[in-house]
Amino acid sequence: MKTTNNIGLDNKLSQATAEKLNDLLSNYQLFYMNLRGFQWNIKGKKFFELHLKFEELYNDALIKVDEIAERVLTLSAKPLHSFKKYIDSSEISSAENVTDGEVAVDNILEALKILLNKERTILAIASEANDEGTVDLMSDYIVQQEKLVWMLSAYRD
Repeated sequence: MKTTNNIGLDNKLSQATAEKLNDLLSNYQLFYMNLRGFQWNIKGKKFFELHLKFEELYNDALIKVDEIAERVLTLSAKPLHSFKKYIDSSEISSAENVTDGEVAVDNILEALKILLNKERTILAIASEANDEGTVDLMSDYIVQQEKLVWMLSAYRD
């Protein structure tokens, strides 16, 4: 039985990483849909700046969804690809009919805490597996999102 996958990583360790990436993928899909809803439904005096920011964020989330799914495939696993599975496994909840900018930003900050926690877990697992591709991807996400948390927190203060 072959003990390594197509990119030379241990099969069992890669499968463990892929499972965590699929969990992250589910959470990103809900995060993405929430961001779309915030962008569509936002109202109030900060409409223009938040409408643009939420669009920027959902475009970034969409790219990350694709990168995560492709990384799962690279690890010789299958990415989750049904909304039922996303909803069933996501820690991020669906946010509906949010029109208030402060509520939307608070929701985004809470979602980022969840995503960062999952990304740090994946980073540790991938590091143990010598999976530098996943380590690099998670490191980039963490750096970007920590800065976003800082900026959104400053916006809220």
